[in-house]
Amino acid sequence: MKPLKFVAGSLCAFFIAFGATAQNADKQETTVEDTYLSSVQDVVITELSNSDERDNKLVALQYLEDAVNSGNVTPDMMAALDHLAGEGITTQERTNGRIMNNYPDIRAKACDLLGQVKSEEAKQSLMKIALADNEPMVMTAAIRSLGNIGMNNGDDVTDTIAWANKRNRVLNPTSSMALEVIIAYEKLTDTVENKQPMIQELGKIATDYHYVTPVRQRALALLKTLQSSGGSNNSKKSTSDAK
Repeated sequence: MKPLKFVAGSLCAFFIAFGATAQNADKQETTVEDTYLSSVQDVVITELSNSDERDNKLVALQYLEDAVNSGNVTPDMMAALDHLAGEGITTQERTNGRIMNNYPDIRAKACDLLGQVKSEEAKQSLMKIALADNEPMVMTAAIRSLGNIGMNNGDDVTDTIAWANKRNRVLNPTSSMALEVIIAYEKLTDTVENKQPMIQELGKIATDYHYVTPVRQRALALLKTLQSSGGSNNSKKSTSDAK
């Protein structure tokens, strides 16, 4: 009986070891296959986003949206999003002096997707677009996404938003963009070191009748909240400097 038990135990151990090896091999195969498919997808997305055809860029955005939603965004995909967000602004194709790739809707969609990635790289791309673009719909998308990301190192984002809104306010005041500015400020208030530029822009929005009443009222409400919580941090800085 003992030899039989020994043989049975050995066989069990063998099958367990064999099963584990096979499972590891399957995992390895799956990993290699996933890596291959991911690299192929990167190539496809890059080619589509760099294409001269607008429809191809829209298809690239669909692929990128799926990747963002699944949380599988590769460096190549981030580069494609950055490229599409600047399509016609940071990268221009001209024929007889005319820009042929000015697609605001594509830039706006890319900005919205960057806002879902929520990384420092995405933030930098969005700040660049907010400062460089001249289309309110794109600037609005960039500002909305910057608010969603929530990063504001040294007031870099809130100052960028203030500058972008000031430019748009002077040239082409748009209620939809002003609303996104207010919402972004609401989300970023606790991260701001010097609130003065933010307060100035909110004051301009609250008193500018180019904007619809609900937008002006929301700006005023945020101003009151800031004032009740101490307003700008300049008074705190003055006190610390005096010490």
